[in-house]
Amino acid sequence: MPRPATQTTETTQATPTAQTAQAVRAVHQVSRPVGPPTADDFAFVEEPAPALAEGEALVENIYQSVDPYMREEMEEGGWELNAPLEGRTLGRVVKSRTPALPVGALVHHRKAWRTHSAVTPAGATVLPDFPGVPLSAHLSVLGGTGLSAWVGLTRVARLQPGEDLFISAAAGGVGTAAGQFARLLGAGRIIGSAGSAAKVEHLTGHLGFDAAFDYHDGPVAEQLRAAAPSGIDVYLDNVGGDHLEGAISVLRDHGRIAWCGAVAQYNNLRQPPAAPRNLYDVVGKSLRLEGFLVRNHLDARPELYDFLVPHLRSGAVVPDETVVRGFEHVVDAFLGVLRGANTGKMIVQLTDAP
Repeated sequence: MPRPATQTTETTQATPTAQTAQAVRAVHQVSRPVGPPTADDFAFVEEPAPALAEGEALVENIYQSVDPYMREEMEEGGWELNAPLEGRTLGRVVKSRTPALPVGALVHHRKAWRTHSAVTPAGATVLPDFPGVPLSAHLSVLGGTGLSAWVGLTRVARLQPGEDLFISAAAGGVGTAAGQFARLLGAGRIIGSAGSAAKVEHLTGHLGFDAAFDYHDGPVAEQLRAAAPSGIDVYLDNVGGDHLEGAISVLRDHGRIAWCGAVAQYNNLRQPPAAPRNLYDVVGKSLRLEGFLVRNHLDARPELYDFLVPHLRSGAVVPDETVVRGFEHVVDAFLGVLRGANTGKMIVQLTDAP
């Protein structure tokens, strides 16, 4: 079997901006984009350090996740303008007024896009101690990204040993995790789509995919059928649009679709998608299509830990990450995710990890 992915790191020359005890830096959304967002839709602001109330703790943020779903949050009804934003974040407690979050504890919370965050025990989770597992993995394969792949494969699609699987956006965070998980779960043929020849080679040469194609090279349905001439059993959808249409056309009778995301549509949420145009085939083939939100499956996290931690320690799974260093680059990293600039999970490192 090809070797699992090695960690990919993109390090900028800039270093994180030094913080004073009296102020922290944050990013606000300042306008609603029409089409792809730009850096002008965001502003870096300096704010007073949070004054801790009883029961709160101050966290110095170390790693922040930037994800495609955040593009949806930029629309009306999502993030408030001129206010701090949200997202998955890992940090270290530096001040505390609650014994549940002691100083020095490493925690996960969702008050992202800022250098420091005031959190409560209800809004922060102390991370489990897994010696030999890198901290950043709690945002990639052990975090919401890996949990999305796990839930999509095991709970929604109910992938069985020997079944053939197609994963769209397979070189992204969820896709690279799903490909590695599926191989360990005994999947048959694993096929992925990606956005460049280099990413296709990464999937087949490092992640154990049996076949992959660049969706720019021709119609998705045609390329998928060439890669899976006898069909597929399961489709993990991160894209929607023509990828979903192509998968429906190639799925065997009684196939399953676990719909995780629709990155092809995030910049055009105000317009109806052109595809899929073959939804009635879901009826004709007796397919099952189920969308899911990972936040409704947080009880699956212990299952993921039990399955994955031994494989991380053995090296059978290697977190596939693109790490951009420096809080000042968090907007660039987010825009890069929407352009497909990452391989694996895109993470912003704000300060040195322990």
